[in-house]
Amino acid sequence: MRNVTLKAVADNFAQLVKSQVDIVKIIGDYVKLRKSGAQNYTGLCPFHKEKTGSFSVNAQHNYFYCFGCHEKGDVFTFVMKLDSLSFPEAVRAVATKAGIPLPKRDFNSPEEARLYGEAAGIRRHLIDIHEGATQYFEAQLKSPGAARAREYLTGRGVTPETLAKFRIGYAPDDFNDMRDRLAKHFPEDVLRASGLFSAKEQADGALGQMYARFRKRITFPISNEAGKTIAFTARALDDTDDKGRPVAKYLNSPETPLYTKGSVLFNLDKAKADIRTHDFALLVEGQMDCISVFMAGVRNVLATSGTAFTEAQVRLLSRFTHKVIVNFDPDQAGIIAAEKSIALLTEEGFEVRIITLEGGLDPDRFLRENGAGAYMAALRGSKRHSDYLIDRARLQFPARTPEVQVKALNFLLPHIRRMPSTLGRDAFAADVAQKLGIDSALLRQELKQAAAARTESLPTHRQQPVSEVERTLLRALVLPATDPARNLAATQLADNPAWYDGLAAATLFEILAHGDPPSNPLDAAPDDNARTLLASVLRDEPDTPATTNPRANSQAQTFPQQVQSALHHLNRRLLESRQREIRSAIASAEQRGDQHALAQLFAEKIRIDRLLREHDTLNHQQ
Repeated sequence: MRNVTLKAVADNFAQLVKSQVDIVKIIGDYVKLRKSGAQNYTGLCPFHKEKTGSFSVNAQHNYFYCFGCHEKGDVFTFVMKLDSLSFPEAVRAVATKAGIPLPKRDFNSPEEARLYGEAAGIRRHLIDIHEGATQYFEAQLKSPGAARAREYLTGRGVTPETLAKFRIGYAPDDFNDMRDRLAKHFPEDVLRASGLFSAKEQADGALGQMYARFRKRITFPISNEAGKTIAFTARALDDTDDKGRPVAKYLNSPETPLYTKGSVLFNLDKAKADIRTHDFALLVEGQMDCISVFMAGVRNVLATSGTAFTEAQVRLLSRFTHKVIVNFDPDQAGIIAAEKSIALLTEEGFEVRIITLEGGLDPDRFLRENGAGAYMAALRGSKRHSDYLIDRARLQFPARTPEVQVKALNFLLPHIRRMPSTLGRDAFAADVAQKLGIDSALLRQELKQAAAARTESLPTHRQQPVSEVERTLLRALVLPATDPARNLAATQLADNPAWYDGLAAATLFEILAHGDPPSNPLDAAPDDNARTLLASVLRDEPDTPATTNPRANSQAQTFPQQVQSALHHLNRRLLESRQREIRSAIASAEQRGDQHALAQLFAEKIRIDRLLREHDTLNHQQ
């Protein structure tokens, strides 16, 4: 009888919330709606891809319906589907959004209360503990032990207003202090689930005592759309630890019940209103870039937080706008990230523009050196993504021979293919033909046909052969997760995606380096071509991995040593590619008489030459 009463109370509260909330306002936080009748509002459906709005919200009868995919329901159904919530969670979420107080709940026994709290309270506890950690870090930044952190932030132009706005803090060089303080308010299972602490595995397989994950680092809270802290990024103050070992410059929270790194955009809680107002978002890579741009007056700025841009983030962004300006770092990793982001966004019908800042600077440094006015001018001068990609093709493939032109076209065709509009693909292809100076009528016709058919490359282009270096690394990556050769290859490739950019095995490297290998290695291949490639590599695998490397003076190498040699080869390949790019840029700058650019390019050339010498010395020693 008691359970029936509780259910009746819950049902009555749900009906109360449903009758009091404005469904248009709730759904309007997820979908851009426009009025299309006395009580009707329309927009792009969040449940399927479409270019014309078939999604309808009826304010009078409190329901939504899509005429395209036929999804339908009330305000609770909508929030359940979009936020992956249960019905009770959706009722609480909608009530909170509408400012309706939640009812107090009575329990028959302490055991019933405990079970209910365990089932429904873990997310609330995790929100609370992250708020506690945020306040702890904020307080620590004001302590005497944070003098270096404050000096660093002041040097980066971070004002007290910025510190308060973004709740920037400091994690002290202490293993136990934050744990001991938070343990007074939260049970051990919440501390372990929060991602704020680490613990070493003991001999019996159990986890040992927890210690602070973030130490001697400046902390940047990552918030959900409601502005609640759900994770952290933390920047190290030193390059090495007290034992001289290198430390990661940035350390992120692990994934938790609150936080999935590929589904969150940094600063969305503060930027979403301005994104809707201006109908575009500015996308940068790092938190400091985002913070500096925001405080310079561009409030519709978001950051990927140093992770690869994902389809989930694209879907999230599509709730607010379909126009994006991308301003990633100008280094090789940033260029690769920009190209991948362009691909994801254009495929979803976004209008994409690109900023390339003068002097090869990231947004934060550019603002500090040139001011907000210069950055606003760069924003106004952003390029269409097609122009940016054509410029990239001309830089990578400068020669005008037919063979090189085919390589340039095959770099561009995947981007042309991803454009949903036929007219857009035709215009892009025409620009490519004109700006690359393609004189051959036959080549122009093949380009036009490839664009119309949305193919990835020209029909005459053969698949790139797989090198022995790639074969070695693929054989390592499909080994068990505990194998040292596998760990070496996966760690290095995951940290250095630019090393394998453009290789035949690049897609397989990307997938296998970022996750454990499946029991059947071929399951990791995303398509038939990749599956065939991997199968051929594994088919030709030597009987034993500890084979002799013919390039190592006929000395037998263990398989981890072979993997290390292959990784060295990829690193050198990237440096040599950058060396060629610089030589080409120097020649161009000399023709223009650009002395400022020449000085910067020669400095970069000296740096790359030094890295190549150091690389060869290290490789010889090993």
